[in-house]
Amino acid sequence: MSIIESISKRRTYYQVNKELPVSTDKIKEVVAQATELVPDAFNMKSARVVLALGAKQDELWDAIYDAFGGKVAREKIDGFKAGAGTVLYFYDEDVVKSLQEKFPLYAPNFPVWANQANGMLQFTIWTALRELGVGANLQHYNPVIDDAVKKLFDVPASWKLIAQMPFGGIVAEPDAKEKEDISVRVKVHE
Repeated sequence: MSIIESISKRRTYYQVNKELPVSTDKIKEVVAQATELVPDAFNMKSARVVLALGAKQDELWDAIYDAFGGKVAREKIDGFKAGAGTVLYFYDEDVVKSLQEKFPLYAPNFPVWANQANGMLQFTIWTALRELGVGANLQHYNPVIDDAVKKLFDVPASWKLIAQMPFGGIVAEPDAKEKEDISVRVKVHE
């Protein structure tokens, strides 16, 4: 499969379940490989990942619901909880700060670059999961859930939560994408 074919199969799957078409060991392997391979500026290696599986998957989404004090729909949270796992994406602010101190001329850019690298990692893992036949979606319940997540997974205070990616077996395919006039967003000059 070409990279473009893989990217075209990556979709937002909201309806997922705990029945994975591959082993959790394969998921762990792919997440670790992607985290190692995705590049970032100055080779800072700021991205951090927590993989919640099994009971921790359920605890995570219950903690997210609780963090909102009932202000999010239980059905929506239960839809994410129904998945086999969640990839939690962070970047390490200590790594960013150390590079800001080492390269003061570029200091304002390091948080931007850390976020860019994290976005590439999210997309890479999302696409890799889809290649395995696993569906996923991307959520942003932070910063409301930051304290609950740090407590649940005992992550360092310097880890900044960026996004949550529940994943699992695919229950239903999403609607077809509408074809867009890409010339609105891509300009070519020859």
